[in-house]
Amino acid sequence: MPYEYTPPKYAQVIAELQRRIENGEYPPGTLMPSEHQLSGEFGIARPTVVRALRVLRQEGWIETQQGKGSFVRGRPALAEVTAARRGAAELDRDESREPGELVSVGLAVPPPRIAALLGSPDRQEVLCRRRLIRQDGDPSEVVTWWFPRDVAEGTSLADEAPLHGGVRAHLAKRKGVRVDHVVEQVTARHPAPHETELLGIAKSVPVLALYASARDASGSPLFALDVAMPGTLHELEDAYPVG
Repeated sequence: MPYEYTPPKYAQVIAELQRRIENGEYPPGTLMPSEHQLSGEFGIARPTVVRALRVLRQEGWIETQQGKGSFVRGRPALAEVTAARRGAAELDRDESREPGELVSVGLAVPPPRIAALLGSPDRQEVLCRRRLIRQDGDPSEVVTWWFPRDVAEGTSLADEAPLHGGVRAHLAKRKGVRVDHVVEQVTARHPAPHETELLGIAKSVPVLALYASARDASGSPLFALDVAMPGTLHELEDAYPVG
């Protein structure tokens, strides 16, 4: 039978809201329906709506005003569309608002690739914080953070409670750590044993692996993360201007 691809629900919501903005149903400057209203209209869980709105905000379609809601900006210019990359977006992922669960947290020796991103060839133990992300109730990706001890000390990164506001905001508030840029790499590989178990996939199913290193203005690494995404559920898309 022919292969049929059905986009995940959050992507369907994004496409429909973009359509409404483009055809004038949601004119620029107007208030978007609330998360509760969209959840009821599309028949999906609120975290799925939150993810869709987050993508629209990152791409410049809407803007959020604290205590007021999300307002329409209109179709963004191409430069705005490409402003947010996946690695940078992970820095602001709010665990308290995203569907998922913490599966482990504690000191661990990072794998060689992560150690290289951290600038730690001797592979000393660092804080490892791993979460399983779900979409529509099903395992979707495994996100693992790697923090050197001096970065994690004095923070809530080792706590089992969900992290509010994202890693970047938390470190800025607790430690005065400022992320200047992110070095990002994407590759395809076989899943690690813990990934096959958490994602419920066979060891022969390839995963898209995103590796990112958050760095300060001098280029020194602050912390790193990796995201494992089953190749059967995810695809990467980018758009950029050409001169």
